[in-house]
Amino acid sequence: MEIWLCGNTNPNKAARALLAVMEKAGAPHFPFPYQPYPIQEQFMQALYGALEHGKVGIFESPTGTGKSLSLICGALSWLRDHEEKRRQEADRLLQGDGGTSLSISSSLSTTTSSTPPSSSAEPDWITDFVQKKAERDFVSKLKDEELRRKKRVEHLEMIRNNSQLKYALKRKSCEDDEAVKLLQLSKDPQEEVLNNPEEELIVAEYESDDESKTKHKFGGGDDDEDDLVEEHVTKIYYCSRTHSQLAQFVHEVQKSPFSQDISLVPLGSRQNMCVNEEVRRLGSVQRINDRCMEMQKNKHDQRSKEVEDGKRKRSVSKAVCPYVGAQGLQTLRDAVLGAVRDIEQLLSLARETRSCPYYATRLAIPPAQLVVLPYQTVLHEGTRRASGVQLKGQVLIIDEAHNLSDVLSCIHSSELTGAQLCRAHSQLAQYSERYRSRLKAKNLMYIKQILFVVEGLVRVLGGMVGQNPHSQTTQPATELLTINNFLFKAQIDNINLFKVQRYFEKSMISRKLCGFIEKFAGTGVTSHTQTSHTQTQSANKENRRTEGLNRYLQTLQSSQQPDTESPPGQQGAAEDRELAASPMMQVEGFFMALTNTNTDGRVVLHTLGSVAVSSMKFLLLNPAVHFSQVLKDCRAVIIAGGTMQPVSDFKQELLFSAGVGAERIIEFSCGHVIPPENILPIVLCSGPSGQELEFTFQNRDTPRMMEETGRVLSNLCNVVPGGVVCFFPSYDYSRRILEHWEASGVLARLSSKKKIFQEPKKANQVEKVLNEFSRTIQRCAVDGGTLSGALLFSVVGGKMSEGINFSDDLGRCIVMVGMPYPNIKSPELKEKMAYLDKNLPHSGGRSPGQALVENLCMKAVNQSIGRAIRHREDYACIVLCDRRYSRPATLAKLPDWIRAHTHTHTSFGPAFAGLRRFFMEKKKQQQL
Repeated sequence: MEIWLCGNTNPNKAARALLAVMEKAGAPHFPFPYQPYPIQEQFMQALYGALEHGKVGIFESPTGTGKSLSLICGALSWLRDHEEKRRQEADRLLQGDGGTSLSISSSLSTTTSSTPPSSSAEPDWITDFVQKKAERDFVSKLKDEELRRKKRVEHLEMIRNNSQLKYALKRKSCEDDEAVKLLQLSKDPQEEVLNNPEEELIVAEYESDDESKTKHKFGGGDDDEDDLVEEHVTKIYYCSRTHSQLAQFVHEVQKSPFSQDISLVPLGSRQNMCVNEEVRRLGSVQRINDRCMEMQKNKHDQRSKEVEDGKRKRSVSKAVCPYVGAQGLQTLRDAVLGAVRDIEQLLSLARETRSCPYYATRLAIPPAQLVVLPYQTVLHEGTRRASGVQLKGQVLIIDEAHNLSDVLSCIHSSELTGAQLCRAHSQLAQYSERYRSRLKAKNLMYIKQILFVVEGLVRVLGGMVGQNPHSQTTQPATELLTINNFLFKAQIDNINLFKVQRYFEKSMISRKLCGFIEKFAGTGVTSHTQTSHTQTQSANKENRRTEGLNRYLQTLQSSQQPDTESPPGQQGAAEDRELAASPMMQVEGFFMALTNTNTDGRVVLHTLGSVAVSSMKFLLLNPAVHFSQVLKDCRAVIIAGGTMQPVSDFKQELLFSAGVGAERIIEFSCGHVIPPENILPIVLCSGPSGQELEFTFQNRDTPRMMEETGRVLSNLCNVVPGGVVCFFPSYDYSRRILEHWEASGVLARLSSKKKIFQEPKKANQVEKVLNEFSRTIQRCAVDGGTLSGALLFSVVGGKMSEGINFSDDLGRCIVMVGMPYPNIKSPELKEKMAYLDKNLPHSGGRSPGQALVENLCMKAVNQSIGRAIRHREDYACIVLCDRRYSRPATLAKLPDWIRAHTHTHTSFGPAFAGLRRFFMEKKKQQQL
């Protein structure tokens, strides 16, 4: 294990060895927009070494220390040097005088060292021939690579020197044809529509369970793709959690010295990147995806459709997206590579040029040097493959990674409601019935298997298919099962889900079903005029089938049970899922989840009064199983964050479990750029009246504990200027304590000193509350008067505990009430603890399950208290109101830059005196 600590004068042996190697090779030069802080230089040195030696690095740098810029300059400096070394090596091998053959032989022996030596029984002339042929092939490959590299450089220079991209209009038609082929590879293959308007909805013939034999039927083999897909250059993939964080990173790249030389591609979902207003108005991710795919398919179907319209004199034509054209995509692709733009800037350009940024950015991935993308795109294998992201031999930087384990578990978990299952069963049954005579035997067999499995899943929830799920009642209960036990309970253990999952993937039945619903769910089928009585009867029969589907869909969408309630915040999400165009896609995701190893996951069954709102959720217990391939493919992986402590469970659960050896892991942690006197962390063990502060589940609801907490806040508000942010451990406790304070007059006393704000219930109201909070503090600073600022009540893990900057006067004091332990009675958490206890080693006298609970608590605390100090000149006080924070094991899990200055006070008086002195000194400094 290699540990790099800022200011550490005694690094361990492994770290000293690596530093010595780097010093011998010569310290790299890091271009920087200004004179970097010493910790930024150390950060970039450590990052450069990790990338150069193919390490997995855990990098912690507090917000306000320039972490993003250090990542950019350190990583891009390595990329620049790496490409230069490769170019020089190629030149040496191709143009060296006298030693070329020897150098090539040496390079060949290095690249083929893993292959067994040839038999000594072969004649020398054969060995010599093989060696010379290998040398010729190697030289030819080097020449091809150098030629492609020069073409890429020339192409980029042409783009950057011609901002209007006029040369794009003069390109040869063959380049346009290549763009069409690339675009076809970037989306799911579709069959050509013949003379039947419903031909597109029919699943192609599925003749074999062997994956290798189905490639030709459902999208071609890999050889064809290899011929068309452009080669990927060495690149850095940077991913973060939110759209705004990615945009902020791109803005930092624009301010960096590399802004004119780097080819950056921002990736996003269709929901974020679509510029077709008709599609954007659909709202939900699933509807936007489905509509986009349908419009791309319509584009290829348009020619044959026009012929049909001529024959049948129909004036209705299918909608085609006007933003997807080969010429426009190539132009926008070049614009993306030619200048650094964030998604908003890219969208503006796309609207001007009427080109699709979603597909243009996917085409720009291979030649790009820096790709900026969200977590989901890079951490989920299917999404990664569909987006054209290739990690083999590349660098991956995962920022804001403090919750990486949870993110991986969430991405690979899946949930289904009873309403979704019933809708999926009805849709697929209607589809099968309508096209029974046109579906091949294999297709019918797999469709029957899918229907059988879905029927079993509904039965597990206590319902039956074919009936309104809202009218089927169930007893409220929660049950947790292993995957195998769940399959037995549903009586589907005799179905090979791996083959079914392969059928989903190759046949694209979910998308076919989506098109079927889009076509017929609404006004029903309007049959064409038939001359034959038999044909008329057949058409009427088809109308009756589809009318039944329409009635069922309308029933599901309109039927609501007044006595069933969804938890706050989940009702909208549940409705969105239920109204998705194709619930079969959610079913497909759940099927995939069930193919995990029995020990790696659990299924949680929640029955909530009716089948419609009851649900089943797959819970992934071992996120390392999906992260291991990423670690294996990448040259180096950098896991960075402002607060990575505690990292012990992180390494055990994600790295060691994924097969990463301790020798490949580097840890780097640095302090803050603020002076030590600008931060005052306090552990408060008791309140003003001497009441001990320990917010256990048994104590926290007592009136004396709530009153004492009110006295603490009241005293703090008397001396703290500007803004005070108080975090409660949960929404429920926040509601109860505020109700008590309102009744006892505590809120009235607090409001006489600070204007009171509360975290809003709806996410779209957060910005409004923060703006008013900020305006109040600014107004109080100017006007004076009785109010000295504002007090904001928030919740740990809520809408304001991450990603919000309470800098300067907005957050002069952060108060943490109690310790936000997760609910250990949650079946999901109990199962996770049991899994860790069984599969991970015990250490420090605590089981891995207990360590998980404590680490989850302290990670949440660290994120919340890190909201205050945001830049070098900032200052704040952090008050941890609970005596349990004084335990050495708990203090050790605070960030280094906070823990080093933390003061523990057993009584309130000395703590209050120190806090008052802290702010008086800051006031004097400001006056000077």
